[in-house]
Amino acid sequence: MAASENNADEFCARSFDFIVVGGGTAGLAVAARLAENPSLTVGVLEAGVAPAWDDDIDIPGCSGRALGGPYDWHFETVPQPGLNGRTLPWNRGKVLGGSSALNFMTWNRASREDYDAWEHLGNSGWGWEALLPFFTKSETFHPPPAGFRDQHSAFYDAPTDILGTSGPINISYTTEFSPSHALWHSTLNSLGIESNKAHLSGNNVGVWTTICAVSPDNGTRSYAPHYCSGAGSGLLPANLHILTEALAQEIVLEKRGGDKEWTATGVRFTRHGHEHIVSVTHEVILSGGSVQSPQLLELSGVGQPEVLVAAGIQVKVDSPRVGENLQEHIMLPLVYEVDPSLPNPDDLQREDAAAAAREQWLKDHSGPYSVLPVSMSYLSLSQFLPQETHASLAARAQNLSNLPSSHQSILNSRFTPGTLLGQVEYVFDLGNWNPSFQPDPASGRKYGTMLQILQYPFSRGSIHIQSADIATQPRIDPGYYAGAHGALDLEIMTRCAQFTAKICATQPLASILQAPAAPGEGVDGGEGLREWVVKNTITDWHPVGTCAMGGSAGKAGGVVDERLRVYEVRGLRVVDASVMPLHISAHLQATVYAIAEKAARMILEDLGVVG
Repeated sequence: MAASENNADEFCARSFDFIVVGGGTAGLAVAARLAENPSLTVGVLEAGVAPAWDDDIDIPGCSGRALGGPYDWHFETVPQPGLNGRTLPWNRGKVLGGSSALNFMTWNRASREDYDAWEHLGNSGWGWEALLPFFTKSETFHPPPAGFRDQHSAFYDAPTDILGTSGPINISYTTEFSPSHALWHSTLNSLGIESNKAHLSGNNVGVWTTICAVSPDNGTRSYAPHYCSGAGSGLLPANLHILTEALAQEIVLEKRGGDKEWTATGVRFTRHGHEHIVSVTHEVILSGGSVQSPQLLELSGVGQPEVLVAAGIQVKVDSPRVGENLQEHIMLPLVYEVDPSLPNPDDLQREDAAAAAREQWLKDHSGPYSVLPVSMSYLSLSQFLPQETHASLAARAQNLSNLPSSHQSILNSRFTPGTLLGQVEYVFDLGNWNPSFQPDPASGRKYGTMLQILQYPFSRGSIHIQSADIATQPRIDPGYYAGAHGALDLEIMTRCAQFTAKICATQPLASILQAPAAPGEGVDGGEGLREWVVKNTITDWHPVGTCAMGGSAGKAGGVVDERLRVYEVRGLRVVDASVMPLHISAHLQATVYAIAEKAARMILEDLGVVG
């Protein structure tokens, strides 16, 4: 873990070229890259703490346990009409490293068409080819030992320039696997789904074993703070200063002389009950993520006038797309009763089993705590839906309105016959992953879960402040299954759930599954299944789009330009997942690191210190 500072007054007394607000996935990456230039002084404000060690962060098999704990912001959606009025927790990391400290360590990329779509919207330089060098710059891939690949279907066939070899984030295959993983590839292969032997190379469709952000030398999580510790020393560069437990309240915007535009000159923040202002010479870089970046812009007077006025905030910049365009992967956990003789992560809920697993992991980084969910498949709907059903969904998509026409045309193109993009993700792992399904532990039954995740949702939502107080959570409304767009998402998810049943009835995976548990056998495959989908849909923790790049539409289409500069504000950029204009078919962290790497390069170019 990178060291941090502990004196806010000393921090504010420094002369900073850049202040990064948010020491998370993107924030630490962009800060560390800027600090590689010794002539620049970079500061980072992080609201969370910097734990030296925590099992729930560092041990792979403990991933997920930190959700809802002290390192979580504890955000929650407003009641969702499309989910029968349910609210959902929206876990985000409140800790140095942000959500890279809480996630399940999956490391993958979307297909090239997803990034090319950003460029198609008018964001020059954001296509696959332009982004690839920044993907590789963030990572160091560690190939597995000889013979490992074929034994575990751990394919990584790719040109040598596709995987990075000297980046700060270590990526590798886990050394141990769930018993169900040995059945995964052959089950999907039996359904005509081919194993993708180069899923990081610009096409992720097929079945594969995922790489994870795990350091193979010590078996621990590899995450954003590793950007900041030179050569594993744990020491920050002399020109990089991180202040934790510092809650940003406002980006200080001023008009200088006769300027018509506002300029970001610093950040107002609180720490341990005291208010401080830190000034900046060049830029403030906002890396609060898809929830807090729009929140802080609005608290600073940048956003929709009606939202700002209602919260008692002075309107400085009328920016209509702040907090809009919210897109989130929609997840459905379908649970099956499995062979009780198989080792199961639910066993670790017993104190004796957890203690033994921890002791084994500390000894040699093996055992249950070294296992992560790695059995993945990304599929196009055309690969498993009947042709007439697929055509019907495509027609419904064509008839939708209210989305920007450029966005709508891209979403519609994903239904074009012959187009193979990962419209839905399937992940199978042992254990019960459905928070609504609470079986009696005394029954002796054990479970496995198919996670089904919609990658290109039509649903759109928003995130906006409700008051001028940073302590008041923003209003998070993902719009799950709402309106005509959401109804199409619900239809797709219901159809995909029918295919889940087919996967789980196919050998050899079916050999370890004993009965459906949630939904149970009493739920029919039509309207009953649709109702069950509504009652059991949850978040996949992948929100994007709330400070999107505007592309050709400019401020009418987004919040930042293609160089991530906030429209009509000097010296202010946003660098995080919120700048993605359209969602991608992938887990987010590898792409967020690439965004940060590219942002650092652009900032240095604009400063004139790189060619």
